[in-house]
Amino acid sequence: MPMKILLVYPESNQLIQQHVMMLTQGLRQSTDISAVSTAAAFRQLMKQQEEENQPDIIHVHGCSQFFLLRALRTARKAGIRTVITLHGQLEPWVLQQQKTQEMVRRWLLLREIITHTYAVITLGRLERSNFESLNWNRRVEEIHNAVTTNTITPQDMCARTFAVYQKIIDSNTIEEMDDNSIETLTTIIKAGITGDIRWGAKRPEISPDWRRLLLYAEQENIRNYVDYGINLLGMSIPILDTSKINAYYPDNYIRPQPLKEIIGDYQGDENDYIVRMIRQVSKHPLLLHLIELTRELYRDNVNDERLISMLEDKGLTAYTARLMQVLSEVTRLDEGYMPIAPVDDKQTQRIRELLTNHLKI
Repeated sequence: MPMKILLVYPESNQLIQQHVMMLTQGLRQSTDISAVSTAAAFRQLMKQQEEENQPDIIHVHGCSQFFLLRALRTARKAGIRTVITLHGQLEPWVLQQQKTQEMVRRWLLLREIITHTYAVITLGRLERSNFESLNWNRRVEEIHNAVTTNTITPQDMCARTFAVYQKIIDSNTIEEMDDNSIETLTTIIKAGITGDIRWGAKRPEISPDWRRLLLYAEQENIRNYVDYGINLLGMSIPILDTSKINAYYPDNYIRPQPLKEIIGDYQGDENDYIVRMIRQVSKHPLLLHLIELTRELYRDNVNDERLISMLEDKGLTAYTARLMQVLSEVTRLDEGYMPIAPVDDKQTQRIRELLTNHLKI
């Protein structure tokens, strides 16, 4: 299915209207695109849309009217990804023309909302430089306006805008994966860890969303485990070089690195190595590290009694119990390999949220 795009713009601005109409015409073949130009039309459309029919992306044009900002906020609350084209409306000389009280109120609202948009599109180098100086959002794209300049053709403007949409769709794909795809990923991870499909792994009955699944594996740096699991399970997947696909990331994103690059190599004491792993995971749980920890827990030279004692000495017993619950869900660690019985409480949920939100904008 083509991505579903909703353009929101002010009907009173003729230049923006021409820009939006140009996008609507140019992207009609590749997207399910529509546009609204008033607050009433936007509210009506959002009210009519059932959850499964909501837009994939809401693209707001301009920020001079409060209904445009409310559209961005409404989209965010509904879990719809957003992008804004500024159309020069945040330039310093534009803001100076506004009343102080109005400017301060709008400024605070703008900063809050624009910080959480997936991308900000500026129409030129100066506008980009001025916006970047605000330090509100690092995900900035510069796409010239074919309505007002001949430095770009309408076709190129539409193509570059579509590339931004695709980049948004390809970001934080775990958020958009259906239950079947997540279940398939878990099955693949289990097979990739154990190297044996008899360890509870099974083929999915319904084909998952392979693009999102493989992109998520790339962004979490677990593609090697996923590829191995897929091979063991004899699955057919599309040819997709996920390393070449662009996506947006949160400002604090760092590509996960193997635990040994953080805590050092294995020193010959399996129990000590596992304790060091758990201590690092407690600082910042990442899927890659949970997979690596699960592999270590499956090793034959783990001494459960000594490991339990070491965890107690390090004050990690309670955290490990919660972590075991998460491992049972994410990597399907078998209970017989858990040094401590799993615990599911509010702190366990916090670990789940940290894992889920690792790529969240």
